[in-house]
Amino acid sequence: MRRIAAGLLALAVALPARAFDLEGHRGARGLAPENTLPAFAAALSIGVTTLELDTCVTADNVLVISHNRRLNPDITRGPDGAWLEAPGPAIRSLTFAQLERYDVGRLKPGTRYAAAFPDQKPVDGTHIPRLADLFALVRKSGNAAVRFDIEAKISPEAPQEAPPPEVFARMLVEAIRAAGMERRSVIESFDWRTLLAVQKLAPEIPTAYLTDASGSAWTAGFERGRDGSVPEMVKAAGGRIWSSDYRYVTDALVGEAHALGLQVLAWTVDAPEVIARMIDMKVDGVISDRPDLVRLEMNKRGLALPAATPVKP
Repeated sequence: MRRIAAGLLALAVALPARAFDLEGHRGARGLAPENTLPAFAAALSIGVTTLELDTCVTADNVLVISHNRRLNPDITRGPDGAWLEAPGPAIRSLTFAQLERYDVGRLKPGTRYAAAFPDQKPVDGTHIPRLADLFALVRKSGNAAVRFDIEAKISPEAPQEAPPPEVFARMLVEAIRAAGMERRSVIESFDWRTLLAVQKLAPEIPTAYLTDASGSAWTAGFERGRDGSVPEMVKAAGGRIWSSDYRYVTDALVGEAHALGLQVLAWTVDAPEVIARMIDMKVDGVISDRPDLVRLEMNKRGLALPAATPVKP
């Protein structure tokens, strides 16, 4: 066991240094409507390493950018301009043309969601974009370095709300390759079945294994304890990145993950004191609603800042 531990430590020391990965969560959710072109434009204008986003699939098989598989009443107004009173239809049940009739450019007043993001500026008339629209926006910005951390929103508990894992994986891989972004993309998910499918289809595209307190609810047969710690499970599954709720990140787990050759991301890191703590823990990057605040802490520490590329959506 000591020889194994020593070998892992040597591997950790030998890992090449990487630039700190500043990921704008859902674009820059703290400043602009989440997962919309204005939010991604805000993140590009601030300067991030990576744009983090979520994807769903419409009834006519269009990849769109949305965190919720069903329309979220906290951010959605219907074709009549009225706020949804309850979760709306599943995106999988709507064509893209039908989806475009909904406005997601403002937080619903009086909700806890709105209270959590007082600095978010509304952009009325904003609609859920396609993944292809985001790739086009980045090309328009001239930013040839920014990366994409693309989550597949899929749940074994609601199979009707997404394509099967292998189909979803193939759709994402094909869209990324068609845009020529395979060297700049990561696919992440809480549903590890989808990530295993991505690894078979596109070994050149890294996979990020999302976990929370329990590791993940859908680990494709890998079990905590039997298959080791969470970092060991991610490694055994073939992942390159462990992406954890920041509340469950510890110095020991970061060290273990690095010794296994994994990168570590922490989400969702917004408060200045938490940003500082995660950097002190030597995570490889953070996913933040407020990339502007992360840049302030990075600048204090002399970390390289990603280039800002202002662009209008």
